[in-house]
This record gives sequence, structure tokens and C-alpha cells, in this order.
Amino acid sequence: MESVIDDDTPRQGVPEFSEVSFATLKKALRLGIGDLVFAPGFALVFGGVYVLAGLFLTWLTMATGTSYWLVLAAIGFPLFSPFAAVGFYEVSRRLERGQPLDWMQIFSVILRQSKRQLPSLCAVIVIVFLFWFFLGHMIFALFLGLSPMTNVSSSLEVFLTPNGLTMLAVGTLVGAGFALLLYMITVLALPLLLDRDVDFVTAMITSFGYVQRHPLPMLAWGAFLALATFVAMLPLFLGLFIALPVLGHATWHLYDQLRVPEDA
Repeated sequence: MESVIDDDTPRQGVPEFSEVSFATLKKALRLGIGDLVFAPGFALVFGGVYVLAGLFLTWLTMATGTSYWLVLAAIGFPLFSPFAAVGFYEVSRRLERGQPLDWMQIFSVILRQSKRQLPSLCAVIVIVFLFWFFLGHMIFALFLGLSPMTNVSSSLEVFLTPNGLTMLAVGTLVGAGFALLLYMITVLALPLLLDRDVDFVTAMITSFGYVQRHPLPMLAWGAFLALATFVAMLPLFLGLFIALPVLGHATWHLYDQLRVPEDA
């Protein structure tokens, strides 16, 4: 399908989207894996940013003696993954068109988005993440504020108490709610903002509405993204070198398949 990510005058408005099926999701994932295999260098660069960020976050919480924050950070950390999307989308777009994977051109596409609507959407993601961090701390204080535990690594048994288990249950539900909201407003909004000249509010509404109209396959896709990202973080975040590129490339291919072709 035709794309205009690298055009200085991208098409206006929101395109029409076709129906989604599990076969569409499977094809998007297969194409995403293919892009990673064909261009692994970009995975090392873009994915490496998040691996280093995760390791730094872990070190910071341990070094400051507030490792209980690591639980909240680990839940919220995947919310930042859309920031890596721009590079993966552009790589996939170029592979589709048979264009060379020029590093300078790809980075210029990423930098160009700072003059468009993408920073506004990124600001929404950050605000939601910070609000989750604040609310997560409130939940922790509500259930475990009077506990003597100050370090998760030396007081894991506190989570097995009634208050600890309740805190984990409530925190998980609240965190899942935030993750679901962010998924619904960004899954199509991010590639849409790169592909079209639309405002970020319209992009978010479009994405949210599409997930609402196709709940079963789109929520299944969201659950897969969340599970894959969580598993990728377990081995010292190193799995993100594979998970983020595959999911980033696949998300672009999903958008590209759903977008109805238009006459030039």
C-alpha cells in the first residue's frame, strides 16, 4: 500500500479502515519478524535504548533503597515503548517499497516528527504514566504504608500478607486499566500520525473507536503485545532487543493492512 511518511505534504484526514481478523494479525506478526531478520541493526539501536533505560531504572531504584518503586516502574515501563515506534515504522515502510535503509534518512524522518503531532501524543503517554506512578504509590501506601518493609529484595514476605496480596491485586487491575486505555488510543494513532496530517486528538479517537468496534481481535492483539513485552523484560530487559522490533514492525504492518487504499 502507498504511504507518505517521508513526504513533506502528507495526505490530509483519516483514511478508511477495513475489518480486522485473526488472519490479519498473524500476517502482521509474520511480516514483523521478517523485517527484524532482514534489518537487525535497527533493532540493536532502537531496542538498545529501552534495554539501557530498563537497566538504569533497576539500578536507580536499588541504589536509592526504594526498590519497591521497581514494581510500579516495571508495570509502567512498557507504556514508553511507543517512542521506539517511529524508527521501526519507517524501516518497515522502506522495506515494503524496496527503498534503501539509509540511516540518515530514517533518522531524519524521526526528527521530522517533532514538528508534527507526535510529540503531543507522546506527552499524553507520559502524563498517563506519571499519573499511574502516583496512583501506584498511593495504592502501595494505602495497603502497606504501615509495614516495616522498605526494600522488596529483603522483605518479599510482606507481599504474601493479606494486605500485600490485596495491594498486588488492586495495583494489577489499575495498571491493566491504564495499559488498556493507552493501547486503545495509540495502537492505530501512532502510525496514523506518521502517515497522515491529522491532529493527535483525532488520531486517538480514531484508534479508540476502531478497537471498540472490533474488540475481540484488537484486544487479543493488545494482550499479546503486553505479554510479549512483559516476558521480554524478565531476562534483564534483554528480550526487548527482539520483542520491541518485532512488535513495532508488526504494528506498522497491521495499520498498513487495515488502511483502505486510496486513488492517487
